[in-house]
Amino acid sequence: MTTAVAAPFRFFSLQVVRTRRVGPSVVRVTFAGDDLRAFHSHGRDQSLSLFLPHPGQSEPAVPIELGEAWWQGWRELPDDVRAVMRSYTLRALRREPDEIDIDFVLHGVEPGASVPAGPASLWASRATAGDRVVLMGPAVADNRAIRFRPPEDTDLVVIWADETAVPAASAVLEWLPVGTRAHVWLEAGHAGDIQDLATEADAEVTWLTDGTGSPTALEVLRGAELPDARAPYVWIAGESGHVKELRRHFVGERGIDRRRVTFVGYWRQGMSEEQLRTEE
Repeated sequence: MTTAVAAPFRFFSLQVVRTRRVGPSVVRVTFAGDDLRAFHSHGRDQSLSLFLPHPGQSEPAVPIELGEAWWQGWRELPDDVRAVMRSYTLRALRREPDEIDIDFVLHGVEPGASVPAGPASLWASRATAGDRVVLMGPAVADNRAIRFRPPEDTDLVVIWADETAVPAASAVLEWLPVGTRAHVWLEAGHAGDIQDLATEADAEVTWLTDGTGSPTALEVLRGAELPDARAPYVWIAGESGHVKELRRHFVGERGIDRRRVTFVGYWRQGMSEEQLRTEE
């Protein structure tokens, strides 16, 4: 397979090295490949585009040989041939050997699930060493697919992430400088998905599980007392509707400058990623 370059992003041909269950609904997949020596990222909430094969395919169908015209070529492939494209966050990058981790939230793969698993959850639940994927990721460390960018004068970081954004929030916590004050709320699908996160920040991390009668994210944050801060920075990521609601809370109710609030909709209730891309 040839590799096409679309600076500052490029395609990477990768294989699964191993998988590990991080919790009942989260699996961590480790990828490797010779191409990864050209993969560069400053971490944080680094976004990636992952292309997965359909069942029965040995590798995903992505016309990367078309160079910058790959998108149109990919769209023109038959639905049952065209690689499944999904957006994920880089969980970790390691050297010697070159490896990356991506965490997948699994929905619908358990027996008797009320909603069937999507193609990415199904693939991740069955992934084994040697499985091939294509990744579009950064060839330049500081790139536009990193959204977490606190201003230099930030004296308090506030983070809220639903379960799909926990990998990004976890990577952000690892990146935060020593002693950075941070208040963090993370949602988990199950109590078993709660992780011990590494950070050198002065971080207060609260995990929220989705149990019957649990307060909503907005209720939790409205009841939260934040420490005094002259220049706070807020990062919110997850389901689009909830993200917009929480942004209104921080800007409208708490009076935080909207320019210091980063909000990222990773998904939208009731819509597939294909539908979202078509809408965009």
